[in-house]
Amino acid sequence: MKDLKHLIYFENLLQEAQNELVSKAVDEGKKALGYNCYYIPEVLLNLDGCFSSRMRAPNCTSTDVASYYMTNRTCPYARSLLERAVEGGYNYLDCLFGGENCATIERMEEHFFLLDLVKKDSFFVTQIDPPMKGDKTNLEYYKVQLMTKVLKPMQERMGVDISDEAMKKAIERHNELCRVITEIGNFRKLDNPPITGYEFHVIQLVSQVCPHEYILPYLKETLEELKKRKPEKKFPFRARVVVVGSEIDDPEFTKLVEMCGAMVVADRYCFGSFPGREEIEILEGETAFDAICRHYLHWNQCARFMDGEKIQQRHDEAMRLVKEFKADGIIYESMKFCEFWSYEKVMAHHLFTNEENIPCCTIEKEYALGAVGQLRTRFQAFIESLEIKNIQGGK
Repeated sequence: MKDLKHLIYFENLLQEAQNELVSKAVDEGKKALGYNCYYIPEVLLNLDGCFSSRMRAPNCTSTDVASYYMTNRTCPYARSLLERAVEGGYNYLDCLFGGENCATIERMEEHFFLLDLVKKDSFFVTQIDPPMKGDKTNLEYYKVQLMTKVLKPMQERMGVDISDEAMKKAIERHNELCRVITEIGNFRKLDNPPITGYEFHVIQLVSQVCPHEYILPYLKETLEELKKRKPEKKFPFRARVVVVGSEIDDPEFTKLVEMCGAMVVADRYCFGSFPGREEIEILEGETAFDAICRHYLHWNQCARFMDGEKIQQRHDEAMRLVKEFKADGIIYESMKFCEFWSYEKVMAHHLFTNEENIPCCTIEKEYALGAVGQLRTRFQAFIESLEIKNIQGGK
């Protein structure tokens, strides 16, 4: 296929947390609001005068300093963020909105202010206590947490307008971005898509780490380009897979899977579009804030949720994606030392393989994609098994 016009530009934007579009927004006086989890609603961080910046540590290959503070037996994603902060990589931030999702993430966020890592006098960190169930009681608690620890600090410390009208405008802008990303992602449902999983991964990531108003014109142009783009004459992959799991913000991981022969047709992981690019609907009688809280609590599929309904939702979503995107199997990923996703991965593998007859490959990975020999071997063997199953008529 012909190369996408803006792909190299998008790839370059992902090389630094403070890319050129982030710097442009900061220079224009916009507040840079960092966050590292879906529990913090992206839409709230894009109220007028602000922009969201999802936390990544691109090209972080060593966490020696962070390991001194957190030990080397903790989540490499959290350690990589701390390492990059020590290096001064987040000095553009005005605040970090975090959650007490797990002990490692909580400790990493605490170090941002304990070690005075961001060199701005006005910089601050707040942490919400995320709910562990999706019921009405937890929804009310979630509202209190977001109002007290996200919106109020934005209003009182940065002068941000948090009125209902301001939130409605933010929702409209957010939904526009979601529509574009979703339409681009839906090309992957085709038998022979005009886009690869790697290309979509890059596009989805830039929509999370760049100011929306600056990246949206490029995304719209890319969507129009894809509508006219001619795919390969023959589908160039041997299989189609859904990737499910925790933090995957390195497109090279998706490229590795696809080089082994399987197209990544759906991305249900942290930093992916499922969840993340569903439009927010304001129901009759709801305020904009109520709609945002309801939306994010409903769609959140973090493995931290331990109640039966949320566990079933995670499994149902993965099976829905397999069906809608015509996938042959699932790759279930967990970050090394991640307890929540490690438990979820084992449970899901049993369910999909033994009860749903959906082939499932489970892997554990570091944050930075280093030695890939073992992963490549696992992927190649899994893809070969998918081919054999297809030849044998699904048996």
